[in-house]
Amino acid sequence: MMWRLVVLLVVAMGMTVASPASAQFFMKNHDYSGAPVRGDEPDLFIALPDATADELRASLVWSLRAALNVSALGCDFEPMLMTIPTYNAVLIDHKAELAKSFATLTKYFARKNKAPKAATSAFDKYQTRIYSGFTTVYAQYNFCQTAAHVGRDAIFTPRGELNILAANRLRELRNSLVARGEQALGGRNSLRTIPILRMDPACWKKDRFDFRKCPDAYV
Repeated sequence: MMWRLVVLLVVAMGMTVASPASAQFFMKNHDYSGAPVRGDEPDLFIALPDATADELRASLVWSLRAALNVSALGCDFEPMLMTIPTYNAVLIDHKAELAKSFATLTKYFARKNKAPKAATSAFDKYQTRIYSGFTTVYAQYNFCQTAAHVGRDAIFTPRGELNILAANRLRELRNSLVARGEQALGGRNSLRTIPILRMDPACWKKDRFDFRKCPDAYV
């Protein structure tokens, strides 16, 4: 019996070492994946009237950047998600494509607004709406964990292809803004809400928990 326990422990340790550390809020996560997007879906993106294909690609990249930025600012409560270093790495690794997307969107708003001041104001409002669109309270666990996964994949995306990742994963990021609880254990919101019995000696009698002595049994 003992050798079996040792084998199980060794296997478990091997699995732990083999896989990278990551935060896990649920035993089973909700599947937020969705179909690829173009960038002009009215239920997902801010409308860019008369935008060209290049301008829509730029909006995809900029929306992905905004989502990862929001995750870096709002998900650092769980350091294992590594949203801050991941976001910084994406900025460095995809610097050229991000700069090109920014320039493309700047030209779009200049084309749609003749006055330079009006163009700058319109672009600022556009960015503000993108950022606010990724903020959430009730679905924070869902969004943060999804953003961490997408950000990790962004690091390993070849340079110049961030728009492809954005097209394939932005719907998933949008879907994660809807709160979903534990999928494997009914009635659980997350692993952090699983109650643990108190271990005070006074609460136990012959290996049985005495709920009469300790009615507030869980911590």
